[in-house]
Amino acid sequence: MVFPEIGARVAEVRARIERAVERGGHGQQVSLIAVTKTHGPDAVEAAWRAGIADVGENKVQEALSKMPEVAAPVRWHLIGHLQRNKVKHVDAFALVHSVDSERLARAIDAQGQARGAPVDVLLQVNVSGEDTKSGFEPDEWETVAALVAGLSGLRVGGVMTMAPFDANERTLRGVFSGARRAREVLAAAGAPAEELSMGMSGDYEMAVEEGATMVRLGTVLFGARAT
Repeated sequence: MVFPEIGARVAEVRARIERAVERGGHGQQVSLIAVTKTHGPDAVEAAWRAGIADVGENKVQEALSKMPEVAAPVRWHLIGHLQRNKVKHVDAFALVHSVDSERLARAIDAQGQARGAPVDVLLQVNVSGEDTKSGFEPDEWETVAALVAGLSGLRVGGVMTMAPFDANERTLRGVFSGARRAREVLAAAGAPAEELSMGMSGDYEMAVEEGATMVRLGTVLFGARAT
């Protein structure tokens, strides 16, 4: 599949991000992660040609099958749930966004120690407390921050969150600002927590206004997902 409009779409998104940074006043640099799940390797190559160096995949197996077919030297991000029995595959990813439980954190820690280098991760936080979403809820943040501070096999670079679909602006801003607080808790515990991975195609501008340093965009770049 060819993506003839992606160059113009990326330029428009970057312009919108720049304006959102100005409105938000946080002054952060924002990385654009092209979400290529359900698209083929051609989407990754198209993103690279359009100037995007980071791509996100939801499923480990889909990413692993796609990687050998991609010549572009992109950085691969795992943005979906990671099962503990697939932790051995984290070496293929530059960053794992979805550490959502203590058991998973400990499993990744063991992998990092075994390979002799910490695994770069983000903690997934469930600010809204939705039953349908994974992640650490607010009353767990201080405990998990203390836990990961003592794990040498992973390096927690910040947090990731997902806002409820079709939420109003007040709810969205509450989720995004809550993730910012979670990052502050991690930083206070000694983690190098600089990243805020939040915002997707429908809400990325608001996420950037609230301090996002990474936005995960699929539909706005590639159009409707392949089936």
